[in-house]
Amino acid sequence: MHKLFFAPGACSFVPHVALEVIKAATGEDFEPAMVRLHKGEHRTPEYLAMNPNAQVPVLSVDGRTLVQIPTIVDYLDRRCPGAHLLPSDPWERAQAMSILAWMNNTVHPTFTHIFKTEYFAEDDAAKAEVRRVAVGQYRNHLERIQGYIATANPYWFGTNVTVHDAYAFTFMRWGGYAGIDPEGYPAYKAYLDRVVTAAPVAAALARERIALDTFKKAA
Repeated sequence: MHKLFFAPGACSFVPHVALEVIKAATGEDFEPAMVRLHKGEHRTPEYLAMNPNAQVPVLSVDGRTLVQIPTIVDYLDRRCPGAHLLPSDPWERAQAMSILAWMNNTVHPTFTHIFKTEYFAEDDAAKAEVRRVAVGQYRNHLERIQGYIATANPYWFGTNVTVHDAYAFTFMRWGGYAGIDPEGYPAYKAYLDRVVTAAPVAAALARERIALDTFKKAA
């Protein structure tokens, strides 16, 4: 059985949804293992032995472990092609993997510059500038995603919910912490309203106890 080490609201939501999609398609269950980042559980010797980067997600398969979202997604898709986590046509699959790589290596690190400014600067003024620039870049990334899903019907790649849908939700949810209002991206928001009703997504949301509710309007 697959065992997924995840943290609520983190990028591990992507393989979390993928495993729920596989469960819905094949009946194959998985073991969810919550990692409490605020308690430092990702920095214990036992966890670092699985992932020396001290990050989620980690997918454990028969005592072996995989890390990094594109790698985990590629493995799950190849193992369970009937779940349609990625397009089946070789060229379309490659294009989907290209977008997934961009989401993982560009959009995600941009948010890190917003949420963890101490990684990139030391004094408060420099941290504020890092955050300001990153927020502008992040808004541009969300606009690009909105362009990708302009013809989504109902999901990114059609009738099957995929890992791209889960990542798109995660990014917009994170945007709320940066003061980005989902309502400012109407097509994106309407698309996510459909995504969250998909049974696999709803199951992962319920387990993690999260929703698209991080944006708070000024009083």
